[in-house]
Amino acid sequence: MLFDFYQEGEGSEEELTALHNETLALLETLELKKMLNKEEDHLNAIVTINAGAGGTESQDWAEMLMRMYLRYGERNQHKTKVLDIQEGETAGIKSASIEFEGDNAFGYLKGESGVHRLVRLSPFDANNKRHTSFASVYAYPVVDDNIEIEINPADLSWDTFRSSGPGGQNVNKIESAVRVRHAPSGLVVECQETRSQGQNREKALTMLKSQLYEIELRKKREKIDNIEDSKKKIEWGSQIRNYVFHPYKMVKDLRTNVETSNVQNVMDGEIDDFIKAYLIEYA
Repeated sequence: MLFDFYQEGEGSEEELTALHNETLALLETLELKKMLNKEEDHLNAIVTINAGAGGTESQDWAEMLMRMYLRYGERNQHKTKVLDIQEGETAGIKSASIEFEGDNAFGYLKGESGVHRLVRLSPFDANNKRHTSFASVYAYPVVDDNIEIEINPADLSWDTFRSSGPGGQNVNKIESAVRVRHAPSGLVVECQETRSQGQNREKALTMLKSQLYEIELRKKREKIDNIEDSKKKIEWGSQIRNYVFHPYKMVKDLRTNVETSNVQNVMDGEIDDFIKAYLIEYA
């Protein structure tokens, strides 16, 4: 209708272009939602981030990625919770686990699993030299009440420790953080979401069940035999995405070849183009 008005001189070219772009965006969103048709896609997600070798450099990069994903969650109206965080000695983080609660959270984030590589002039180098850092990202779905995952309590061993995340001095006074090891799979999960040891134990168990569920999904599709095969070694040559801050600015996904020079927007959570391209490529 607007095109008819435009031909008759009633509508502007700007209005027609805006409507065209809006229609394309709606169609793209509908097409993406059609692609998210696997049983686990609709579930909430947990994203874990681990710094690679390299000490402060990689730990700072891991914290930058954590911020990027938290901003992504905000932009997409997902409720986010930091379930566990291990601070770096000097700066950054050694690891973190973030829960995303929202429509098709895992479906959108599942393609973020892999190694993320950063190239920049180091703020920690007195000579301002260029450094390369790595961090791994692993996304898995959160099991809901309809999914049965059997865990033998005899297979679990629990440890407690003092929380190291934000929260002031009180968070460190008691050993409220928990760590659980699952003997058959070798999985280790930590949680320090709250100051209640009981609540953290409950959440850690959910996280463990979620990872076991992910293993079963992958086995069912004959993609991997165990969870370790889904985690690439955190080093050169195994990355899925490069983030270059110097000598030029570019973020490029090596699986889809989607790239952008707007590095700041990406680090502020605008990773939708990478996510959409991955879903289209691998649907």
